[in-house]
Amino acid sequence: MNRVSYYRAVLLGAILATTFLTFYYTFREDSNSKPQKPQSNFEVVDTYKGCDVVRYDNPNLANYQYFLDCRK
Repeated sequence: MNRVSYYRAVLLGAILATTFLTFYYTFREDSNSKPQKPQSNFEVVDTYKGCDVVRYDNPNLANYQYFLDCRK
């Protein structure tokens, strides 16, 4: 085995090891993670003439939406 073949084998081994470790750490499941409780985006903030004023919060937007809930 000459010097070029040796370096080629070492480089191939390093590439394969790096690829394996990358896939392992990317696709493994985290055993310490706990399921999160679902969060409600709706909150009753006030009442108006017997109806509930509900605030809707969209986490992707920077504003609130308000509406009346008069199901009572």
